[in-house]
Amino acid sequence: MSDHAQSLAPGLIDWLSGQARMAVQIFLVTGGYLAARSLSAQDAFVTATPLRLIWRRYCRLALPLMAAIGLAVLCAAIARALFPLDSTPAAPGPLQLLAHVLLLQDLLGFEALSAGVWYVAIDFQLYALLVTLFWLSGRASAVWRRHLAVVLVSMLAVASLFHFNRIAAWDAWAPYFFGAYALGLMAFWAGERDNPLPPLTLMAAVAALALTLDFRGRIAVALLVAVPLGLTFRQGWRLPSRAARLLARLGDTSYSVFLVHYPVCLVVNALFGRFAPNEPAIHALGMVVAWGGSLGAGVLFHRHVERRLADRLLRRTEGALEVQPPAAR
Repeated sequence: MSDHAQSLAPGLIDWLSGQARMAVQIFLVTGGYLAARSLSAQDAFVTATPLRLIWRRYCRLALPLMAAIGLAVLCAAIARALFPLDSTPAAPGPLQLLAHVLLLQDLLGFEALSAGVWYVAIDFQLYALLVTLFWLSGRASAVWRRHLAVVLVSMLAVASLFHFNRIAAWDAWAPYFFGAYALGLMAFWAGERDNPLPPLTLMAAVAALALTLDFRGRIAVALLVAVPLGLTFRQGWRLPSRAARLLARLGDTSYSVFLVHYPVCLVVNALFGRFAPNEPAIHALGMVVAWGGSLGAGVLFHRHVERRLADRLLRRTEGALEVQPPAAR
């Protein structure tokens, strides 16, 4: 549909298919920020039961993903029957499905069955790596534990910014993305201080030095997100209640929308490709339909799949971890 609609707004569609993907950096930074907040509140459990936390994270990510992969396989079959395209995933084999269940599809060289599966795998790798670093810092005394965690995270962040993130072959592994993720961690730690400016200034200086050595727009975007996070969250600013409720609902359903948007887009694209005339305006309308359908399907998926799986997981793991479930993911 975007190919047919491109003549209406070539600059916008080119930007959406290219530069708009920089939004991933916002996910990475805020993911690091929220992970730091969560793990700081569960310090004792990171030290005592790191594998339980990693397993819990895997379940929170992978259980809804498995359902979404099943939906993607079904929708890909429908799309192939209606309007075959080279970009539509082929029917998967058992090893390909198993690789997706284990979040290893990119590491093992399998074609992704849905858009964004790579990010779920990277998010899990980053969280597991962070828990490991926190667990290692937990070997120190309580006085030095936080300091050691900051040192370990900083060392790996520097290695990522100056080395791993500059090598495309590393883009299926957590160290490639850890620099942006760590900027979120540093923003949280800076925001805890009475004066966040000194650590944020140091963080920005190191990132700027890495950009001077090898400018990458993705790292610049990550830095532009991390600094305001460190400054504003300390202030305890609050949105008007109606806006806050709307954003909370959108946030609650965001992972589900992320998981189901590709299957929805496959089917809508196939329907418009098969039955609609090749008019740019009609296919632009199809893009809007796919976008709105993705939001609606995401709400239903969150309500009937993701939330039920998460509630079941929390009931089984909460007693073992002896912590209250977070109010928001």
